[in-house]
Amino acid sequence: MDAVEYTPTLDQLVYTFGGAAPVMTVQPGTVLKLWSEDAFNHALTSVDDLSSEKVDLRFVNPQTGPFYVAGAEPGDTLAIHIVDLTPARSWGASATIPFFGGLTSTDRTALLQEPLPDTTWIYHVDTARQTVGFQARHTDFEIALPLEPMLGTIGVAPPGGEVRSSLVPERFGGNMDSPEVKAGTTVYLGVNVEGALFSIGDGHYRQGEGEACGTAVEGAMNSTIIVELIKGGAPAWPRLESDSHWMAVGSSRPMEDSWRIGQVEMVRWFEELFGLHQMDAYQLLTQTALAPIANAVDANYSVVVKAAKKLFPRVHAFDGLHDELRRRSTNL
Repeated sequence: MDAVEYTPTLDQLVYTFGGAAPVMTVQPGTVLKLWSEDAFNHALTSVDDLSSEKVDLRFVNPQTGPFYVAGAEPGDTLAIHIVDLTPARSWGASATIPFFGGLTSTDRTALLQEPLPDTTWIYHVDTARQTVGFQARHTDFEIALPLEPMLGTIGVAPPGGEVRSSLVPERFGGNMDSPEVKAGTTVYLGVNVEGALFSIGDGHYRQGEGEACGTAVEGAMNSTIIVELIKGGAPAWPRLESDSHWMAVGSSRPMEDSWRIGQVEMVRWFEELFGLHQMDAYQLLTQTALAPIANAVDANYSVVVKAAKKLFPRVHAFDGLHDELRRRSTNL
């Protein structure tokens, strides 16, 4: 199958979910090869660049899209299978931004303290070794870390005509910042508006769970994805499927509500997968779930609740679509 390629120009980037006209219409089954800009909008290119001077907060987390999916209607399920993620640059940037991050006071967690230092780090990509290099700013410490590309943002237009910042994760997906959104994963999103209007962006060359300082190794990304549509069956919150796990993502504040959302969504999924009564699904999940923190610094916090497939009888979510998409991806 031929792929549709799309590289947005600067004026074609969008910074919201909802509120933007689609850049094109795609049919279910389409393979897309997309380029996305980094979260800083290419504003930080050296350690001498400071976020307070270079980053315009009106134009962060630029999105590639949105794409109108033919036939998608509210209540349907959009499936986006990530075939490949490859850094589009030989370097990525990270930063501590004043009054932003998990270990500083913010506008919501207000304390009488000075901001942490505005600092930028540049990570160089070694394609041959598949690593990104950390270089300390205050000592001569260096270390090569494995390259683990992921998409920080993937989502659809919200319901009710809402327009949400691309910094926000919610039930429409958005800025979930989960390292699970990587090559080999299928993302299931409930469709809220005609055409779904999905977009992707915020490529990370690697990120720890929680994204503690608020920024990963941010970098422009080349993404290959397959777009599919399931009529009906919309999940209330984003679901993910890999070869090894079923997962649900909750995004809210406080963080325990994010955890609760993910737990409830996985209980519902267990009911569907195994034909269980809700209480039995609840009990089974209690003994098997993992709950990594995806993001502790956004407008909402995101928690992933995941269950290992190897613990359970073999069943097929969404009629085995993930396995089918994996098969298709091997021919690309």
